[in-house]
Amino acid sequence: MTGLVLRIAIPSPLYKIFDYLPPPGCDPATLRPGVRIRAPFGRQRVVGFLLELAEDSALGPALLRPAEAVLDTEPALPADVLALLNWAQRYYHHPPGEVFATALPVLLRQGEPAAPPVISPLWRITPAGHTALAEAATLRRAPAQRLLLEHLAQCPDGAEAEALRPLVHASPATLRVLREKGWVELTAPPLPSSESAAAPVAPIQPLILNAGQAAAIATVAAELDRFGVFLLEGITGSGKTEVYLRLIEAVLAQGRQALVLTPEIGLTPQLLARFRERLPGPLAVLHSGLSDRERLNAWLLARNGNARVIVGTRSAVFAPLQAPGLLIIDEEHDASFKQQDGFRYHARDLAVIRARQLGIPVVLGSATPALESINNAQSGRYRLLSLPERVGGGSSPLIEILDVRRQPLTEGLSPPLLARIRVHLNRNEQVLLFLNRRGFAPVLFCHECGWLSQCRHCDARMTLHLRRQRLICHHCGDDRAVDPACPVCGSVDLRPVGQGTERLETALRREFPTIGIARMDRDSTRRRGSLETLLTDIQSGDRQLLIGTQMLAKGHHFPEVTLVGIVDADQGLYGVDFRSSERMAQLILQVAGRAGRADKPGTVIIQTHHPDHPLLRTLAFQGYPAFAEAALAERREAQLPPFAHQALLRAEAVDAERATAFLKAARALAEPIADGLELLGPAPAPMERRAGRYRAHLLLQAVRRPDLHRFLDRWIVELWALRPDRQVRWALDVDPTELY
Repeated sequence: MTGLVLRIAIPSPLYKIFDYLPPPGCDPATLRPGVRIRAPFGRQRVVGFLLELAEDSALGPALLRPAEAVLDTEPALPADVLALLNWAQRYYHHPPGEVFATALPVLLRQGEPAAPPVISPLWRITPAGHTALAEAATLRRAPAQRLLLEHLAQCPDGAEAEALRPLVHASPATLRVLREKGWVELTAPPLPSSESAAAPVAPIQPLILNAGQAAAIATVAAELDRFGVFLLEGITGSGKTEVYLRLIEAVLAQGRQALVLTPEIGLTPQLLARFRERLPGPLAVLHSGLSDRERLNAWLLARNGNARVIVGTRSAVFAPLQAPGLLIIDEEHDASFKQQDGFRYHARDLAVIRARQLGIPVVLGSATPALESINNAQSGRYRLLSLPERVGGGSSPLIEILDVRRQPLTEGLSPPLLARIRVHLNRNEQVLLFLNRRGFAPVLFCHECGWLSQCRHCDARMTLHLRRQRLICHHCGDDRAVDPACPVCGSVDLRPVGQGTERLETALRREFPTIGIARMDRDSTRRRGSLETLLTDIQSGDRQLLIGTQMLAKGHHFPEVTLVGIVDADQGLYGVDFRSSERMAQLILQVAGRAGRADKPGTVIIQTHHPDHPLLRTLAFQGYPAFAEAALAERREAQLPPFAHQALLRAEAVDAERATAFLKAARALAEPIADGLELLGPAPAPMERRAGRYRAHLLLQAVRRPDLHRFLDRWIVELWALRPDRQVRWALDVDPTELY
């Protein structure tokens, strides 16, 4: 191995690859791109990625340190993921070590062996359990035990504990009790063979496809052996999930795997339940709510091919697949697909790149596609597939704009909306009220001197959470007890101002004391399993009034909801970001889509002080396609994305002048080489102070994408050579989705 140099990506914020000598006595055959290498780095020992082998180094051999150990006998990541990471590192101009580390579970980053995955055991009903279930009196006072036994009786091969969580609150404790009684038992599931995984899967309950679904499935199924991007635009309730399932079944029949990305896996248990019901073998689930060990097991199941279907949030776009066949991005418009710190990649865009590299199709599904995706479909880069009808023939809900000017409001609720709620509840139907603001009130106000509950670390107010008696900043997380008196004048006349979901719940309990109410927001679903319990209560009809934030708008099917009330549409109408109107339109229609999803017609009421706002009127009377057409025309006229391409240099420091000084120096470096670019700034961020640090931006914009990236290739090198003030943190965001 004389003269052999290892080029290793070390997880660090440095924009470079590091050269090492091979570990003493290592087998040269193990030195393959993609293996993990433990190496000294400063005073630490870190785990990096071997990217390539070289014969020499810019440093002299005497200056190179030997690596300590090769941790893998085979590359940790397959060649296609390595190719994707290399592309992403070049496109997003991010430090390579952090890019490659993103693709690995935490335990692998820490150097744990990539051992075979541990398959979760299955719970199975015993003969004694069948006997207990048949005797009505035995379980009369144990409804949770009966529910689990009834479900397991329908699963002769057993069921995973995770799949039982949505059925019963505290299902692990209930299962332990049943096991002690001898009514259930744990059994080790066999690993699925390639033959069983390749067998076609018949739906448990075959559904009749409508014309739009059948056409969409046929179009994509005919292209499973080649790359293509399909934009599946379907109104809410049009059966997009059924299209996904049929396409996945077609891919499984070929012995290949499907990767499904969804915005927030914890918010879509219904999607997972349908996948588990219809698809064979273990389902690999990848999201931040898992323990490190659970995440590693799922990752290994995907890499080894034991899991034929992988469902995950944005980082799952890097999941290793043994036999990739199809990529699906559900709710492709959702902003959570863009990572907003560290390595700022967009999972939807990387999924398209990965599908192109693999030569397989990718399906982007949404009722309200991103304007970038619509523009790609119009220009022919994507193929548009439409689902214009609701499954079962139901009609889209009627949208009404309710002018609340000069009307008395009860905690934000107008008399006409309260009256309509009462009508629907009296018909034993469900009502959903949407307010995208959690907590009791967004600010606490002193009536004597005008003091406001200002965050100590941000240019923002602290939200009152009345039940917890806390003031919480929703931007930095600062948390303190509610002030007993005004800290300025000492007055005890402190008043909550504005509405949050907690306050709305309190008001509705006064108005409808006998009605079951479910509040769904990040506070009420914080405990593990609480969301599943809420959804079970809603589906059973125990909760007729549903209140929540955007958690309610994503992927939920509530067939008994016939009225949706958007309590305050005004908060999203006048945003500082040019994407504000697009996001508000998407959110309104996603929430509206929860109404009338079964055989009962649905109605949506939008409360506003601006009933003549063009966005609201276009959505109410012409729908999302008309809004998208108008918004794209405005973007084209203003030369904004997707008709221009942007990069945002962000800087922050404890001193506002330091952040601005760095950006001024960065602009001075840019001006001589910025051919074809427009430089805007530096300027303070819309929220200048956040978490105790002052933030500023420098925006770069080009009409042609190649011009932007040619500039960035050169500028990033000069920025690193600048050796900026160490008290300034900076990051480059290519294709930023928010400027806040």
